[in-house]
Amino acid sequence: MKQAVHFGAGNIGRGFIGALFSQSGYQVTFIDLADQIINQLNEKKKYQVKLATDQKEAVTIENVSGLNNMRQENEVIEAIKGATYLTTAIGPNILPRIAPLIAKGLAARLKENDEKIYVIACENQISATDLLKGYILENLDEETQANLAGKVYFFNSAVDRIVPIQNNQDSLDVLVEPYYEWVVETSESIPPIEGMTIVSELAPFIERKLFTVNTGHAVIAYLGYLENKSTIDQTLADEKIIKQVQATLGETGAYLIKQYGLNPEEHQQYINKIINRFKNAYLNDDVTRVGRSPLRKLGANDRLVRPATEAKKAGLSYTNLTKAIASALLFDNKEDEEAVKMQAMIKEHGVAHVLKEVSELDENSEITLEVIKHYNELKK
Repeated sequence: MKQAVHFGAGNIGRGFIGALFSQSGYQVTFIDLADQIINQLNEKKKYQVKLATDQKEAVTIENVSGLNNMRQENEVIEAIKGATYLTTAIGPNILPRIAPLIAKGLAARLKENDEKIYVIACENQISATDLLKGYILENLDEETQANLAGKVYFFNSAVDRIVPIQNNQDSLDVLVEPYYEWVVETSESIPPIEGMTIVSELAPFIERKLFTVNTGHAVIAYLGYLENKSTIDQTLADEKIIKQVQATLGETGAYLIKQYGLNPEEHQQYINKIINRFKNAYLNDDVTRVGRSPLRKLGANDRLVRPATEAKKAGLSYTNLTKAIASALLFDNKEDEEAVKMQAMIKEHGVAHVLKEVSELDENSEITLEVIKHYNELKK
C-alpha cells in the first residue's frame, strides 16, 4: 500500500488532509506530540469524519497510525523513507521545529530510495512549502541538497476547510464542514489524490482564499468578540456586522479582480458562498478560536495587513480593512497567549509601534493613521 506521512494529527490533519489520503488508498502515518491521539490511532486504526449538516453524514477513515516525533525519531525517519507524500497541517510557526527531523528523514531516504517524494505544507500562509523547504535546506549539507533534484519535490498549496474546536478528547472522530478545497501548484505529473486540484499558477487561488475566507473569518471573529458574541454564526445574525464583513471583502475583492483579472460577478458569488459557509450553525465555531493568534494574523503578509497594503498600492479603497486591523488589535482574550502579549505591547508602546513591529507598517503611514482612528473609535 502507498504511504503518506502527515505532520499534525489534530482535527485539521485528521479531518481534512489525512482523510483524503486514506480515501485515496494510502496508509497514513500521522506525526504529532499528542500521545493520547497517537495511542488512539495505533489502537483503533480508524476514526470517523462527520459532516456539519442536517443529515450528519459520516465517513470512516481507515489505514491510519501515529508516531511521536520527539520520542520516535527513528521510526519517523523510516516512515519518511517509504512515503510517496509528506504533508503538514501543523501551523506555520511550527514548521521550523519539524524541519530538522524531516531533513534527517529525507537524507536517509536519498541513500536507499530513488522513488520520488512530494512535500506539501498545507498551512494558511502564502508559500508555506517554500518556507518549509528553506528550513529543511538549512539542516542539510551541500551534497545532500544537490541530491534532492529529481527525487524530492516541494509544491506550494492552498487549503480551505472549516474545522471548529470540538470536545473530542476521548474520540478520534472529527466534525468538519462539507466544503473543502485543496489546490496544489505543479506542472509535474503526480500521483492522484482524491479532492486535490492541480494548477500551474497558485497565486490567484491562494490569495483569493486567504483574502476572502481567512480575511472574512477574522473580521467576523474580531467584530463579534467586540460585541460579546460567542460563535461565528451568532455574530453573522447581526446585520451591522454582516454589512461590515461584506464591505471588507468588497475591498479585498476589488484588489483580487484588478490583480488577477477575476470575473467580478463570479467573485461576488464566491464571497456570498463563503459568508453562507460561515453561517453554518452546526459548526458552532467559537469567535475566540477563529480570532486566536492575533499577532500572526496581523503579519505583513497575512490576511488583514497584506490586502490593505496591496489595495493602497493599487489605488483602491482600504478603509474597511483598516477597521478590521483595528478590531484585531482590540482582541484581548486572556486565554490567548498572543493576545496577552499584544495587549502588553500596546499598553507599553502604543498601537503605531505594534503595527511597525508586527505588521511592518511605518508609524506615520496612511494605513497606520487610519487604523489608529478606527482603534480609538472602536475602543469607546
